[in-house]
Amino acid sequence: MSDVIAEVRGRAGLITLNRPKALNALSLAMVRDLTAALLAWRDDPAIEVVGIRGMGKDSASPSGASPFGMFCAGGDIRFFHQVALAGGVAMEDFFTEEYTLNHLIHHYPKPYVGFMDGICFGGGMGITQGAALRIVTERTKMAMPETNIGLFPDVGGGYFLSRCPGRIGEYLALTGEMIEGHDALAAGLADLLLDAARLPAVWDSLASQGAAAVAPLRDPDAMQSIAEKSHLAGSRGQIDRFFGLDSVAAIVAALEADSTPWAEATAAVLRKRSPLMLHVVLEQLRRGRSMALAEDLRMERDMVRHCFHLRPGTASDTVEGIRALAVDKDHSPKWNPPRIEDVTPEMVAPFFASPWPTHAHPLRMLS
Repeated sequence: MSDVIAEVRGRAGLITLNRPKALNALSLAMVRDLTAALLAWRDDPAIEVVGIRGMGKDSASPSGASPFGMFCAGGDIRFFHQVALAGGVAMEDFFTEEYTLNHLIHHYPKPYVGFMDGICFGGGMGITQGAALRIVTERTKMAMPETNIGLFPDVGGGYFLSRCPGRIGEYLALTGEMIEGHDALAAGLADLLLDAARLPAVWDSLASQGAAAVAPLRDPDAMQSIAEKSHLAGSRGQIDRFFGLDSVAAIVAALEADSTPWAEATAAVLRKRSPLMLHVVLEQLRRGRSMALAEDLRMERDMVRHCFHLRPGTASDTVEGIRALAVDKDHSPKWNPPRIEDVTPEMVAPFFASPWPTHAHPLRMLS
């Protein structure tokens, strides 16, 4: 069966990511299937609304699968590692087409509903943050964990994370910390928290009621009340105080000078991440805050090219980070440079210089 199931039911176009053994990680073929479905449905008057979910594992099910429970773990990083070492254009195509898909979703003319049940990391955020309704549950585990592999929060992360309240975006981008459903509401990264048991009924309502099913699900007052009680909201004062500082070195120094358990734990997390990419990511978010989505995606397309080619092959922090996490799994990346204090502005600046002239940029058509 296909890794992307796209079907028309009643008034809805319904998409299921169907690669549960790989945590529904996105491949180039999946990105192309998603794009093809959305383009086909965009101008079809019979389709009023689009829903997207991920197939999860379920040992209680005879088939071993459940239509909810796991959304998407992001891009297929093992594929990135293989292509980065072997060469070829497949990875270039992947990022160009993935970011184009992200843009399409943000500007989709029909209600697009993202069911972010279970894992929603990286690329999974890219195909839901542009949704008209972003649904999370008590099982949601959300993160942009790219600094853990020497990458940066792409798929529009510079745009949507920089628009989180206060400095929550910088905190999530730099640490890569995982948050749950109520925290996602507090961060402005979700619109609705539902019990997972209600998801099948909501999914079916899209088919039976079409676009009319979406509005009754919105309850901003109730969601605000839940958000205010979240762990993330409770840490907001500390997050804004530290992550509003001017540089990564200043953030870490201030955290390490603070004796609270939260500050100590946060500093320890940052010390594990790629020092170079921490600096790059902070600059990304500070720039992204004033950019339109298309402009941000073009910047990120430049950045991801440099992640793999500025220092090619095993010299890349991104290749090394993926190796340590997903290939050799020794969880001991050898970052270059090894310390946050060793990163210079001259190391960061090249990530923001486009390798393409404006007229030849692979995302020049986005507006």
